[in-house]
Amino acid sequence: MNTLRTAMLLAAMTALFMGVGYLIGGSGGMVIALLIAAGMNLFSYWNADKMVLSMHRAVEVDERNAPEYYAIVQSLASQAGLPMPKTYLIDNPQPNAFATGRNPQNAAVAATTGLLQQLSPEEVAAVMAHELAHVQHRDTLTMTIVATLAGAISMLGNFAFFFGGNRDSNNPFGFVGVLVAMIVAPFAAMIVQMAVSRTREYEADRRGAEIAGNPLWLASALDKIARGAERIRNPDAERNPATAHLFIINPLSGERMDSLFSTHPNTDNRIAALQAMARDMAIGGVSAPSRPQAPIPEQAGEQQPSGPWEKAAQQPEQPPAQPARPKSNPWGRNPTGPKGPWS
Repeated sequence: MNTLRTAMLLAAMTALFMGVGYLIGGSGGMVIALLIAAGMNLFSYWNADKMVLSMHRAVEVDERNAPEYYAIVQSLASQAGLPMPKTYLIDNPQPNAFATGRNPQNAAVAATTGLLQQLSPEEVAAVMAHELAHVQHRDTLTMTIVATLAGAISMLGNFAFFFGGNRDSNNPFGFVGVLVAMIVAPFAAMIVQMAVSRTREYEADRRGAEIAGNPLWLASALDKIARGAERIRNPDAERNPATAHLFIINPLSGERMDSLFSTHPNTDNRIAALQAMARDMAIGGVSAPSRPQAPIPEQAGEQQPSGPWEKAAQQPEQPPAQPARPKSNPWGRNPTGPKGPWS
């Protein structure tokens, strides 16, 4: 089903590409656009993930230079039954993350330094679980190829301004066709991007919460990421807006409304869905807060959600007269201390 859906999407994007070529240069322009689209589809299948990672200046890390971050992804991948993806770090203060790759065997996940610095270990784990859910659902190939083709269509629309209006052009619609290519084509590509992203985020939220073990961790992470994206610009994303739908939260400024023109579902709606999921799972035995600011604390005497951190050694109960020792976690440090692979 995913293969058929990807093929249909690629056919639609190719047809759109050919339509723009026809508006610019008539039948000859359409043939040229078809050849370009075919070449780009082939190139995108093998290299789109590398292009996206390069656009955002992502650097691959491992257990030596980012032990905590790498351990989170490794543990979650094992929990989800996935191969270990390549793990990347983006030097950017805006908290955000995305996944890419043509299949689970060739997947990559990337997080910004802002994400690791501003979120708790549980929230980071929930975000990376969301990205691994995209890998598991094989969304990454479709979303990455759409990003590449949408950028190309927008670029082709810009070319129309310079090359589509001259008298020697075979454009059958004249300047009207050029205007359509300049305005409608990029808009249509944007609509396709929105449809791809918006329909898949809720499902990735649900599966990511299952992998992480607690929907409220992801709900809290989404709230922090959304607030961070509102006040911190992401220059690389602004220069490459066609990749915005890859991120867990829209990294572009001024696009927060849940409407036809948003690449992501409304964050409050996503949080509400995760809170409802938490109530169904009876996480922590308490109702979810209206908009969480931090993961739900553990309640004494109640069963805790499972997750990749359940293998951590448990500290013995301390006598009441002694100060409570910090609970261990899967990364072997006090969760109130500095966060990130550099701590």
